[in-house]
Amino acid sequence: MKMTVIGTGYQGLVVGTCFAESGHIVTCVDWDKERIELLKQGEIPIYEPGLSELVSRNIEEERLFFSDSLEEAVQNCLLVFLCMDPVLSYSTIDDITRPVLDIVKVIARMMTGYRIIVNKMTLPPGTADKIKEVLKENTQHPFDVVVNPDFLKQGTAVDDFLRPDRVVVGCEDVRVQEIMKEIYSPFLRTGKPLLLMGLRSAELSKYATAVMLAGRISIINQIADLCAVWGANISEVREAVGADSRIGQTFLFPGIGYGGIWLPRDLDLCILFAKEKDISYYLFDAIQKVNKERCEKFLSMIVEHYGGNIENKILTIWGASFKARTDDIREAPSIFIIEELLRKRAKLRIFDPLAGPKLKEKFGNQIEVASKQYPVLEGSEGLLVLTEWNEFRRPDYERMAQLMKEKVIFDGRNLYTPKTMVSYGFRYYSIGRPPVG
Repeated sequence: MKMTVIGTGYQGLVVGTCFAESGHIVTCVDWDKERIELLKQGEIPIYEPGLSELVSRNIEEERLFFSDSLEEAVQNCLLVFLCMDPVLSYSTIDDITRPVLDIVKVIARMMTGYRIIVNKMTLPPGTADKIKEVLKENTQHPFDVVVNPDFLKQGTAVDDFLRPDRVVVGCEDVRVQEIMKEIYSPFLRTGKPLLLMGLRSAELSKYATAVMLAGRISIINQIADLCAVWGANISEVREAVGADSRIGQTFLFPGIGYGGIWLPRDLDLCILFAKEKDISYYLFDAIQKVNKERCEKFLSMIVEHYGGNIENKILTIWGASFKARTDDIREAPSIFIIEELLRKRAKLRIFDPLAGPKLKEKFGNQIEVASKQYPVLEGSEGLLVLTEWNEFRRPDYERMAQLMKEKVIFDGRNLYTPKTMVSYGFRYYSIGRPPVG
């Protein structure tokens, strides 16, 4: 089946490549000619494990194409997937939907026959109805509109697409439902469901998922605060809570909070949607407030350890990306912490397996960006662990102790066992567990 994917950012590139991997002929369109030329050569502008190999293979097999001609791509396909980069600066719902509707208007005028317009972007409820209105006003050709949100996670996006937990399809026409079932059938052979629903239900399903996940993180972090003041251990409490079949273990890890652009944005938009209809949103607001407090609490722990003054303290940071397996530092908790430590005139050395170039771009000479994990510890007066990279989970403690000037660790992800830290002579701070050493 011939498909056009509009947008070659994170979502568009993963979607287009994975559909090509299942045998479809896919053209990914972008207005950035330089990016298109690089993609044609198999060079991708993002980091996502496994994606580069898939792009190269499908280009070679002539299933995946890249173009800066929207007209040519729209005229030679059945399905058009909307995967443009999201609007990140907005004050109203119209600010978010207007750029998408502008593109839809252009698509409508380029159509030469029946098309299925599939929205994979996370857009406000009611956007699909607006897309239909724009199409009706600008084309005489028949069309259908589908809402097909993705649930991709950075760092595991390829696997999430190829082996999804579920596929959500908002669609009103039975024939189009069958087409959507057909294109997703290779990914659902293990019995995972394809859920058919109304357009607005599909639009809200992505936001609802984000709220639930963010809520779990904020809840476990507030429970961690209770543990800290009442002498309990959050690791033990989390184990007991997660063993309940109604709750489970996922997203119950305390730390410095969630980051990236997606969860915070989706929570903010849910608040905006509630305000638009004049209904309460106090729970959404509380989830965000709890999350924003995490970094402040973590910073207080650091400053208190040094007696209120960290000026000229040499501090090492392991991890800056908002999560492991990505180089994305947008809205990462680490960025807030780095900026605050710089204001307090600490001297920062940072190692991240992938995010080093982006840190250099953002902070320049204000920080030292290291290329190796252990040399950056030499002479350090404290180590902050801010991202849960696998490289940090089982470090050489003896080597760390020998390199560091002051053996103190502030673990923002609870990666280490307090007893182990004590055995190597570290003063160890974590989240929701008593400090040791």
